[in-house]
Amino acid sequence: MGVETFAEIVFWLSAAALGYTYAGYPVLVAAVARFRPRRVARDEKFLPSVSVVITAYNEERDLAAKLDNTLALDYPQDRLEIIVASDCSSDRTDEIARSFGERGVRLHRQPQRLGKTAAQNAAVELARGEIVLFSDATTLYQPDVLRAMLPNFADATVGCVAGRLVYVDPAASSVGQGARSYWGYETFIKRSESRASSLIGVSGCLYAVRRAAYVPLYNEACSDFIIATKMVEQNLRAVYEPAAVCTEETNRRTDKEMKMRVRVITQTFTDLWRHRAMMNPLRGGFYAVQLVSHKLMRYLVPVFLFVTFAASLALAHARWEPIREPAGGAAAATPEAARQVSEV
Repeated sequence: MGVETFAEIVFWLSAAALGYTYAGYPVLVAAVARFRPRRVARDEKFLPSVSVVITAYNEERDLAAKLDNTLALDYPQDRLEIIVASDCSSDRTDEIARSFGERGVRLHRQPQRLGKTAAQNAAVELARGEIVLFSDATTLYQPDVLRAMLPNFADATVGCVAGRLVYVDPAASSVGQGARSYWGYETFIKRSESRASSLIGVSGCLYAVRRAAYVPLYNEACSDFIIATKMVEQNLRAVYEPAAVCTEETNRRTDKEMKMRVRVITQTFTDLWRHRAMMNPLRGGFYAVQLVSHKLMRYLVPVFLFVTFAASLALAHARWEPIREPAGGAAAATPEAARQVSEV
């Protein structure tokens, strides 16, 4: 096989990988969801006890509004508890949480700062609800969010339910507009993945898990990604409930958005490696296809782009043939060539 042929094969394979990642996979998972859907046996009368866990680190600006919003949820108060898990906050976060104590809010302060996932693990140990709902201090819920999510748990195969995050951008910043556009694309894929098999990730500000199915995660884990895999490992599934809506402001600054994305990608690569066995279709079935397609290949896009560019350079070099004058100049031209020149 020549260099040119090899470069051409590499080019088309890389281009195909890019096309599949952003267009082919969404079409595939939508087709599976359409022709082989896994439905959820909802029961609107199912009202389990719920523990809402709000993880917070220095959230004095937003916590009071968040607690008021949570206490106003349309759900029986005797079946609802609220826990604020403070990750060693150094501002008024703990003070604000304590001020809601008479209204039933419990504060758990971590003995040392170990991150969001560790705070969640500790809060779950204290939770008394059959279902644990995880939230952020900056997220506001629609009043019916619990009544929309919880009937899905009447299906014994459902271990996790994710709600729909709607980004708002009062400042109309370019970063915010980009985040909203990207999230619309992701939401389309979430709907299809939920119906086809299981979600591969959830919005960290609005998802609920069966208390009995929750597995304590290592501190470095990206909990809102790996929680779905933990469900599938137990022969359960994570499903998407679009009727459960929450809102959150987008990042307005490019540097903050970049830091957040880098952190999430780094954590996700670690999670994928630790759970690489789930990317084997013989074990994970179609969920393995989802993991490889949606996560692994998405994060390998820079590699595909670089390989495509390198193959393009190789092909351009191989096919570029500079025009050279025949040896001996015009005198060395053949009679036929000379006749064609004279005719011109």
